[in-house]
Amino acid sequence: MTGQEKLGVAFRDVLGHLNLNVAFEAPARGVTALFGPTGCGKTTILRCIAGLHRASSGQCVIGHDIWQSEAYFRPPHQRPIGYVFQEASIFSHLSVKNNLLFGSQETQKYQSRHFVEVVELLGLDRLLDRSPKNLSGGERQRVAIGRALLSDPKILLMDEPLSALDRSTKEEIMPYIERLNVSLNIPIIYVSHDLNEIDQLADHLVLIEEGRVVASGPLSQLQSDPSLMLASATNAAVSLRAQVTGYDQEFKIARFTISGAFLNAPSLPLKIGERRRIKIYAGDVSLTRDPGARSTIDNQIPAKILDIKEIEPAQIIIVLGIGHQGDGERMLARITRKSWVTLGFENGQSVFAQVKAVALIRHDD
Repeated sequence: MTGQEKLGVAFRDVLGHLNLNVAFEAPARGVTALFGPTGCGKTTILRCIAGLHRASSGQCVIGHDIWQSEAYFRPPHQRPIGYVFQEASIFSHLSVKNNLLFGSQETQKYQSRHFVEVVELLGLDRLLDRSPKNLSGGERQRVAIGRALLSDPKILLMDEPLSALDRSTKEEIMPYIERLNVSLNIPIIYVSHDLNEIDQLADHLVLIEEGRVVASGPLSQLQSDPSLMLASATNAAVSLRAQVTGYDQEFKIARFTISGAFLNAPSLPLKIGERRRIKIYAGDVSLTRDPGARSTIDNQIPAKILDIKEIEPAQIIIVLGIGHQGDGERMLARITRKSWVTLGFENGQSVFAQVKAVALIRHDD
């Protein structure tokens, strides 16, 4: 698939109390997250894409490859998918290596380039001879992901793969899943009800409620849309792609460039040109009409007020366009209504957004 191709799905069905009626497009590369409350239909959509459930009315197209239409249905065993479930379904009587090779085209070629690449990608090289009973939960899930990748899929489906893991194990496996996004040239559909996972992993977001698509688009676009619940949440934030463009060895400060501005943040040494994701919480952003005097706030970013939304109690969410013209990335700021009135802010006004450098490395509770 080329970067111009899309994944397109449209499914309609009635399953018990769920009236499924969804349609969306997603990029042919990167992570598309399906997010919504339990029972809204996320897993059902994954099963429809896999062909494990045939919706009464449906369409599923991967690039130019039609898997389902009103007149055609490709059975699941003929769909080149990798499926990763909530629980790592691996065979207890097989070694890690044999679990990885089970059902793949690599059975007699475990030293093949593809096998070696998957093992390195998921950090499994030291585990190949182990029994699954001697693996941690995170290691078992990495094996399950590796087996899915060795089936040479055109799409990887991940159904809440971290939900059965504790926090420390999630933190152990998260970097490996992030690597998938960078390394794979196939779409990943990732189901989760955990916003922190989505903030770290997703490029594209599909919001689902009661079997319907509420919104679909690039992650930062939906995060900064004041009409959606994400912008009004207590922990509202925008996740931005950034490039490392400088590093101060003396003070251990990295400079990250985003569209319209740059940000400084404490960091271990990073390579110039490396790409990272930065999460900026609305509650960590303050506004001023003029660049302030010297202070402990390291980041003062020119921006323009693009939209506002009043929320309770007496607070305002402000959508900011970064840059003097406001045509860069979007950010959110949460301030009190009193501050809005006192400082005389208004839509379309040029301001400076202030973000403490240390706020950019804060971890969620």
